[in-house]
Amino acid sequence: MTLAETVLGAAFAGLVAYALFGGADFGGGVWDLLAGGTERGHRVRDRIERSIGPVWEANHVWLIFVLVVLWTGFSGAFAAAVTTLYIPLTLAGFGMIARGAAFAYRKSVSTPGMRRFFGAAFASSSLLTPFFLGAVVGGVASGRVPPGIAEGDVLTSWANPTSLLGGTLAVLVCAYLAAVFLCGDARRDGEHDLADAFRLRALVTAAVTGAVGLAGIAVLHADAPLLFDGLIGRGLPVVVLSIIAGLGALALLLARRYTVARIASALAVTAILLGWAVGQYPYVLLPSLTVDQAATGRNTLVALLVALGGGALILVPSLAYLYVLFQRSVR
Repeated sequence: MTLAETVLGAAFAGLVAYALFGGADFGGGVWDLLAGGTERGHRVRDRIERSIGPVWEANHVWLIFVLVVLWTGFSGAFAAAVTTLYIPLTLAGFGMIARGAAFAYRKSVSTPGMRRFFGAAFASSSLLTPFFLGAVVGGVASGRVPPGIAEGDVLTSWANPTSLLGGTLAVLVCAYLAAVFLCGDARRDGEHDLADAFRLRALVTAAVTGAVGLAGIAVLHADAPLLFDGLIGRGLPVVVLSIIAGLGALALLLARRYTVARIASALAVTAILLGWAVGQYPYVLLPSLTVDQAATGRNTLVALLVALGGGALILVPSLAYLYVLFQRSVR
């Protein structure tokens, strides 16, 4: 493994962490949106708020980490991506701001109308933000971001079949992860009826995600042939692993083994992302810019790795303790 691949691997690890923890965070907002009216959806929304409230801001640390590594270690590829895909990235950024502000303000306002307004803003931005982030991934994965400043089409780079597939899958995966995580949280606090309700949501969402994924095979074959060839070639073992882990997670959900189901679900999602990375390797920007070509100078990469190692000694244990602390029962 080259130095550039090591640095990019660190960024990819951060992306996986953001997909799992931030994804479940966004998914909680999706279920908030679908919870129903004020009275009927009160317990569901309260459960979601208690689960994501202590950690929702911490989850974005992973996104910041990924962005810093990319613009420092792969500045040319980063500049190409953000100048071509600035529309969905800007919309995703606005979504994160609106989501965070609404989540904070809806707890402090007293009038029903304002609570509904901020609740709707939180829920809708939780749906739209992962969609736009998935569309960005689709634009990169389908080879629509060429090297250079704003060389790609600012509309078709993200308004295309692969980006639509990526955005849809991102929303579904976020909703699925949130439902699986909320199953365990609800049962831990003795809310067995809510655990069963989220279990049903997780099973239904998994079925829909699988159907969209199968349909996506045809989309990738027609719209992103280079990625498709990589997925059915060197990426095939990882794709198979994702399918096996996903089926295992469903079996564990049916058996109400929620803790182990979380692990299997996380493995399935990680394998999906890893399949994309393996299928696209060795390119950062398909079809021409490789990892080594996109990397900055050796001194910069070495300094970046040293900084990442030192920061990880502080960040990782702190976040791990935060997640463990708020998994304790409240009863």
